[in-house]
Amino acid sequence: MPKFRDHSLIPAEAVRLAALGILATGPSPYGKLAVEVRHFASRMLGPSLDFLGTSIELLRHEGLIEPIGQRASPSHSLSADTSVQLTEAGRAALVELLSSRVRAPMTDLTRMVVALKLRYLSLLDHEQQKAQFDMLIELTTAELARLADLGQNSGADDPLGEWLRLEIAQTEEWRRWYERRLAALIGDAG
Repeated sequence: MPKFRDHSLIPAEAVRLAALGILATGPSPYGKLAVEVRHFASRMLGPSLDFLGTSIELLRHEGLIEPIGQRASPSHSLSADTSVQLTEAGRAALVELLSSRVRAPMTDLTRMVVALKLRYLSLLDHEQQKAQFDMLIELTTAELARLADLGQNSGADDPLGEWLRLEIAQTEEWRRWYERRLAALIGDAG
């Protein structure tokens, strides 16, 4: 799977994560899967060709999903009513995507990837879940440093300064929430 050198997800991989995560709960008709992925992505990002132009059928050609039941022949294209399920390779790819890094700054894509990771976090084992919260704490710490640096050149009463203070407060709250979730996971292990 193509990734940035730091193993951060690219837009097409966010679509993979969404589709594979949905299928981790069980088989789904291809049409319903496509609608669910499109719905989630469009609610998080608005209409985007980076996401809506990515074909879920490509997952089949990569061996990550497979058709089941009627029309399961490799020679048939997936139709809206063809049921698909994860393959073992698909499960491995899902764990890899869920375990990947998320990089700063917090863009709309980053927020969507974080939302997908949180949505499917329970598919990871306990240690992998803790590692994800550690990574999210690092992400928010880097984001706070970036915002503070940006704020050094703005005045106390100007609109940018006020906006940055709101962003910093929200990011600090996210970091506290990640820290609480991590502490709860550590407490569960002890």
